[in-house]
Amino acid sequence: MARIVSTRALVLAGAATIAFTLPAAAQQTVPPTAEATTQPAASDGDQATTPEDQGATGDVVVTARRRAERLQDVPIAVTALTAETLERQGAIDLTDLQNVSPNITLKAARGTNSTLAAFIRGVGQQDPVPGFEAGIGIYLDDVYLNRPQAAVLDIYDVDRIEVLRGPQGTLYGRNTIGGAVKYVTRRLSDTPELNVRASYGSYNQADGVVSASTPIGSMLRIGVAGARLSREGFGENRFLGIDNYNKDIWAARGTVEFESPDKRLFVRLTGDYTHDQSNARNGYRLFAGLLTGSPVLSSVFDTNAGLANPRNDIKAGGGSMSVSADLTNHLTFRSISAYREDRSYTPIDFDATASVDVDVPAVYRNNQTSQEFQFLYKSEKLNGLVGYYYLGAKASTGFDVLLFTTAPGFNAYTAGDVRTETSSVFADFTYDFTPAVSLSLGGRYTWDQRKAFVFKANYVGLSSEFGGTPVPFLGTPPLTNFRGEANFKRFTPRASLNVKPSADMLLYASYSEGFKGGGFDPRGSANIAPASNPAAGQTYQDRYDFLSFDPETVKSYELGWKGSAFDRRLTWALDGFYSDYSDVQVPGSVGCLSSGVQSFCGITTNAAKAKIKGVELETTAILARDFAGIGSSVGFQGALGYLDAKYNRFIGPTGVDVADYRVFQNTPEWTLTGTLNATLPVGDGSVNANATAAYRSLTHQFEVASPFLDQPGYTLIDANLTYAFGEGGRYSIGLHGKNLTDRHYKIGGYQYLAANAATGQIIRTPTGALTPTLGREGVATAFYGNPRQMFVTLGAKF
Repeated sequence: MARIVSTRALVLAGAATIAFTLPAAAQQTVPPTAEATTQPAASDGDQATTPEDQGATGDVVVTARRRAERLQDVPIAVTALTAETLERQGAIDLTDLQNVSPNITLKAARGTNSTLAAFIRGVGQQDPVPGFEAGIGIYLDDVYLNRPQAAVLDIYDVDRIEVLRGPQGTLYGRNTIGGAVKYVTRRLSDTPELNVRASYGSYNQADGVVSASTPIGSMLRIGVAGARLSREGFGENRFLGIDNYNKDIWAARGTVEFESPDKRLFVRLTGDYTHDQSNARNGYRLFAGLLTGSPVLSSVFDTNAGLANPRNDIKAGGGSMSVSADLTNHLTFRSISAYREDRSYTPIDFDATASVDVDVPAVYRNNQTSQEFQFLYKSEKLNGLVGYYYLGAKASTGFDVLLFTTAPGFNAYTAGDVRTETSSVFADFTYDFTPAVSLSLGGRYTWDQRKAFVFKANYVGLSSEFGGTPVPFLGTPPLTNFRGEANFKRFTPRASLNVKPSADMLLYASYSEGFKGGGFDPRGSANIAPASNPAAGQTYQDRYDFLSFDPETVKSYELGWKGSAFDRRLTWALDGFYSDYSDVQVPGSVGCLSSGVQSFCGITTNAAKAKIKGVELETTAILARDFAGIGSSVGFQGALGYLDAKYNRFIGPTGVDVADYRVFQNTPEWTLTGTLNATLPVGDGSVNANATAAYRSLTHQFEVASPFLDQPGYTLIDANLTYAFGEGGRYSIGLHGKNLTDRHYKIGGYQYLAANAATGQIIRTPTGALTPTLGREGVATAFYGNPRQMFVTLGAKF
C-alpha cells in the first residue's frame, strides 16, 4: 500500500508540474537550461568540441552546480569524462573511473558484480546492509540512488560522467559528504538516429549495445537503447562446476522527450531496467581450511565455495520525469520526479569452502520515490537556484548465517527493515561583484527520519526466506526484536570566494559541510546491550542506545587554482583541502558468544574523529598539434592525488582510544594516473592511440590493518587503439587492452580471526596456528580486480 500511495503521489506531482509549466511555452525563446542538456545553446558561447580540444581549451561543460558551466569556471574539484573519451578508453562500468580521477575508490562490493562501494577523499561506505548510508551520492540523470545495490552502472548510451570531490551537502544533500558521481545519459537527436556497438574479447566477452531514436513531428522524440553484456568467468568454482567472476546482464532504457517550438518547455520521460544473472562472485581462501583442509588454489579467481542457494539474481529499474520551463528570461522552473526499485538475491560464502560454515544466503529489497523542485535565476550579476527535495525509501534484507557443518545446521538469522523519509530546502547563489570577483553562498536544511525494525534469532535450519522451515535453537527467544525511530535535523552550508585574474584563470577558496544519516545497527544483538541500571535489568532505552548511532559530519576547507596557458594548450586544476571528520560511523560485525552460542554481533558506533588533508592535480597538455595534417595531435592527461588521513580519536571495542592502531579503509595515500594519446588523420577518418598507467599505493580493506587483505601499491596499464571514419566518424573500430601486465590486486575481502582487540594484530597459537572467531574453517577470503582483458569493438552510427 505504501508503494501505491507513493507512486500515485509521484504521478500527481508530475501532472501538477506539467500543468504549472505549460503557460511558459508561449513566451520568448531563451537558451535552454535543463541540466540534462549535453551542451548549452551556441548563444551561450559554448561549442561542441573534441575531447582533446575540450581538455586544451577548458570548454568541457558540466552541471556540478546544477547549472551548465565551463569546467574551468566551476569552483569545485570535478573530473568530467565525455562519451567519446569513455569510448576511446574502453570504459566498461563506473569502477573504471577510479583509474582516471584522483583520490577516489569505486569498486564492486566484495562478493558482487553490481553493488557499489564508493570512497572519495577517505569518506564512503562499503557495507551494503540497510541501515547504513552511503557517503558518496550516485546520480542517474539527476535521480539519487538511495542504496548501493545495482549501482555499479554499466556505461552505455551515456553523454558524460562527472565526479565531484568533497562535501556536496548544499546542492546534493545528505550522504554526499565525500562527493558525488553523476551519470548523464544522452539527449535524443532531432533527426532519426541508429547507433550500434559490439565488442568481443578475452574470456569470451561478447557485448552488444543498440540505441535508436526518431522525432515524431516537430515537438516529440522517442528513443530506446538496449545492452547485452556477457563474459565467461575469470576463474572457476571448482566445487559447483560453474564460472566464477562471469558476467550475464541484460539492460534497456526508453526515453520520450517533448520540446515546445520556442524551446522554452522541455519534458523528458525515461525508464530503465537491468537484469543481472551473473553467478555469485566467490572469494579466494588465503590459507587452507582449518576444519577440512580445503586447499589454497592455484588461481586467485578460483574458489571452492559450496553455497548455491539462492541463485544470484539482481533486478533493478525505475522511471523518471524531468521538466524544465523558462518562466521568464531570467527564471527557470525545473522538476525531477522518480521511482526506483531493486531486488538482489545473492549467496555469500564467507569461508569459500564446500563446508556449510559462515554461509550466508541473502536478499536485499529496495524502493524509493523522490521529488525535487528547483527555481533557477539567471542574470548578468546574480545566478543561482532555490529548491525543495523529498525522498521516501524502504530498504529491507534477510539473511541466514549458517555456522555448523552438520545438517540441518545452526542458523544465526537476521532480518531488517529500514524506512527513510527525508525532506530538505536549499539555495545556492553566485554574485559577481566585478567580472573578476564573485562570491557563492549556499545552504541546505534537512529533516531526516529513520524507522527501523531489526530481528535476530538462532534457528536450526534455513529460514523460510530461502525455502526452509526453521525451528528455534533450543527453544531460545529472539536475540533482537526491536523497533525504533530517530529524527535528525541538519544545516549544511557552503561558501566560495572566486577570483578570475584573467579569462583563463580561476582562484577559489571554499568552505563546505556535509552529513551522512544516522540510524540503527541492522545486525545488532539487543540481548547483549548493557543495562544502565543492572539491578533493574535491561530496558528498551538500553537497547535503543546500544543499537542506534548518530549522523557523521565533514567540514571541509579548500583552496583551488584552475587555469590554462600557451593558447590553452596546457590546462590544470590544482586544489588543496583540509577536512574535519566527526562522529565517524564504524560499522562492522565480529564473532561473539550470544546467549552462550557462537554467533556474530554488530558493533556500529560513532567511535572516531579524524583529520584529512590532501592535494589533487589534474592537467591536460597538447604537446603537438597539426604536425601531420589538420586534426593531428599528441596530448597528455594526468592526475595526482595525495591524502593524509589520520584518526585522532577512535574508541575501540574495549572502550579504549586505539587511534594509533587504526587506518582509513579503501583510501590509498597516493593515486597517480597518466595518459598519453595521439590522433592522426587517416583517409577520411582519424586514428587515436592512448595508453594509461594508473598507480595506487597501499590500500587497507578495513580500519584495522590486515596481513591477509591489505593490498600493497600497484600499477595498472591500459592501452587503446581506435579508428573512426566516414562522415562525422560514422564508423569505428577499436582494440582495447586492460591490465596489460595481468597484475593481481585485492579489492575486498572478509576476515574473522582472533586478533588483539587494541592493535588488530593477528594472534597465533604457540604452534603458529590461527584461531577462527566465526565458523570453524577460519575466514580470510579475498576478492580480486579484473585480470588482463583484450577486446575489439565495432561501432556504427546511422
